[in-house]
Amino acid sequence: MADTNEKAPKGEKPEKAEKAEKTPKSDKAQAPKKEKGKKGGGEPVSVRARPPARLMLRYKNEIRPALKQQLGLENVYEVPQIEKVVLNMGLGDAITNNKVLDAASEELARITGQKAVVTRSRKSISNFKLRENMPIGAMVTLRGPKMWEFLDRLISLALPRVRDFKGVSDKAFDGRGNYTLGLKEQIIFPEIEYDKVEKIRGMNICIVTTATNDEHGKALLQAIGVPMWKRTAQAEKTAQAAQA
Repeated sequence: MADTNEKAPKGEKPEKAEKAEKTPKSDKAQAPKKEKGKKGGGEPVSVRARPPARLMLRYKNEIRPALKQQLGLENVYEVPQIEKVVLNMGLGDAITNNKVLDAASEELARITGQKAVVTRSRKSISNFKLRENMPIGAMVTLRGPKMWEFLDRLISLALPRVRDFKGVSDKAFDGRGNYTLGLKEQIIFPEIEYDKVEKIRGMNICIVTTATNDEHGKALLQAIGVPMWKRTAQAEKTAQAAQA
């Protein structure tokens, strides 16, 4: 009779008894994973995609094809488009009062929906008590959807609120299709509450385009809705005499 306690030969492992049935996994392991919701529990949070800017869609679908035909361009990619918009506030009184800089930066942020950047002096000017690298203004550079949304508000809401507004000058191009618009009051923007304004400030708005000349740049701005007026010969002489 074989001894049941006899050890297996060296180098060989004893066979394990086969299990009749595999033990099922726990219900916890088989349960489907739940979608993660907001922190602390609750239903999953659905994030809505930001709708495209109205003026941007109009440019792609209507304005760009019309400009291609108007300017006689062969390729749609040759049609001028807006690259960026730069808003700049020069604050000379910020040299002696830092609160002015904070107020201007906050106003620019409200107007554009983007945080403003402080601009600093490049050199010292003793007559103005200005030292190098001192804060002298605030600026914001807009690109993409925010740029188009700002231009839409500027054309549709802000410019019509300018007192005795007849249009912007068509002489503010730089020779390369870029346009600079000067505003005297920041309160024309609906985002600025008049009761909370400490001081009326102006700003410069530079619209940078991919146009190669002023003619194409002007056609682009007029196509998106910028109202321009052309000076008469008499008004041109008066303006030149005033500059002289």
